[in-house]
Amino acid sequence: MDHRRTPLFTALKEHAASNPVQFHIPGHKKGMGTDTEFREFIGDNALSIDLINIAPLDDLHQPTGVIEEAQKLAADAFGADYTYFSVQGTSGAIMTMILSMCSPGDKIIVPRNVHKSVMSAIIFSGAKPVFVSPARDENLGIDHGITTKSVQRALDRHPDAKAVLVINPTYFGVCADLKEIVDLAHSRHVPVLVDEAHGVLIHFHQDLPMSAMEAGADMAATSVHKLGGSMTQSSVLNLNTKNGFVNPQRVQTIISMLTTTSTSYILLASLDSSRRNLAINGHEMAQRTIDLAQNARRIINQIEGLYCFGDEILGGEATFDYDPTKLTIHVRHLGITGYETENWLREHYNLEVELSDMYNILCLVTPGDNEETVSTLLTALRELAATYYNVNTANELIVKIPEIPQLSLIPRDAFYGDTEVIPFKESAGRIIAEFIYVYPPGIPILLPGEVISQDNIDYIVDHVDVGLPVKGPEDRYINNVKVIVETNPIF
Repeated sequence: MDHRRTPLFTALKEHAASNPVQFHIPGHKKGMGTDTEFREFIGDNALSIDLINIAPLDDLHQPTGVIEEAQKLAADAFGADYTYFSVQGTSGAIMTMILSMCSPGDKIIVPRNVHKSVMSAIIFSGAKPVFVSPARDENLGIDHGITTKSVQRALDRHPDAKAVLVINPTYFGVCADLKEIVDLAHSRHVPVLVDEAHGVLIHFHQDLPMSAMEAGADMAATSVHKLGGSMTQSSVLNLNTKNGFVNPQRVQTIISMLTTTSTSYILLASLDSSRRNLAINGHEMAQRTIDLAQNARRIINQIEGLYCFGDEILGGEATFDYDPTKLTIHVRHLGITGYETENWLREHYNLEVELSDMYNILCLVTPGDNEETVSTLLTALRELAATYYNVNTANELIVKIPEIPQLSLIPRDAFYGDTEVIPFKESAGRIIAEFIYVYPPGIPILLPGEVISQDNIDYIVDHVDVGLPVKGPEDRYINNVKVIVETNPIF
């Protein structure tokens, strides 16, 4: 296919150039009706293609023209049989995968460190999650992915599972052997869904981990906006129909149900143009990014008090491969938390990181970086280490993760059940009716339907006390929590 073409983006530019008289939404009408300061900042070009699904521009909900062409080009670029554009982010694509496979009461095998969108889809579908514990890195205090053996045990215990969901790569860039997991699940006639939010570049370079489509997975939700150059909230859902598990018409129906009818053509155009860039220049872009990141990793590991893992992490079942463009920087030996490090970098260098936790920060090196931006990061890290190393006492690495709580109710039943609000510190033994998770990356600690333990309470309170971003409950300060009402027995 001719990847120099951008059917949708080109059609939008041509339509704007024709300067039609518009009697349709959006009401700003090429910017004429928008706030003056906003218009001057955004620019007339962007506002001129902020359009709606009129006939010349096709319709994302039932594409037959330029959007269909753009999606076929994307499928070719990503090695998929079908590709659907998502203007609801990768969260919308993930929810589409699960809702396409699971009906009420169906089991789905998922890692415990899933994104909150997975649990949202489980609530919407009425499915029952079967949780698999991810492999924990005792040296870094982070979670990796689930292993082939853990998936096998889950399938042995739950042979009626309707799907297995895998994160590849994880937020920190680490991968298990995805092809081995896919082959195992398929041997049990179970489809594999992949959260590939942090893996768009892996499709375009042989030195990056294997992509979901290459591994033979059935569906994969991929964030083009995170690392591939498109605008925030634009992603793709890739389908592999060769194994017979996926009905593309069903998927189109589900993603349409979850998608606004006022689809953003600016987001869609950015997907179309980013696909062109990746298809033509993706290998070169990825190589430059890998080189920048690997050089930064080498220098970071020469700074006393800091550590950034690389090839040496490989060899375990959960650490089959890794994406070197993710810089996970371990700061425990500086005697400060990752959260304090994030704030220090912001205050002293106007530098923002992707996430922080108790012991680490995560910095993403992307095709948008260059020697100058990476040099700024390294300068900041050198000063950070000089400020704190051998001044503070190194924090002890305490891996304090409570066991996966007992699931007493299907999440949907708990979420919509009769509830009451009680003090969180007094909630041990009760069934929670809302989420509590750490975001980013959006990993759940407690989910609707699970029994709250004292370990859960202590763990969450510890995170809140050090200022880490614990979110989810209606009470943003987590003083109170919503639980299922306990009814008195009738004698």
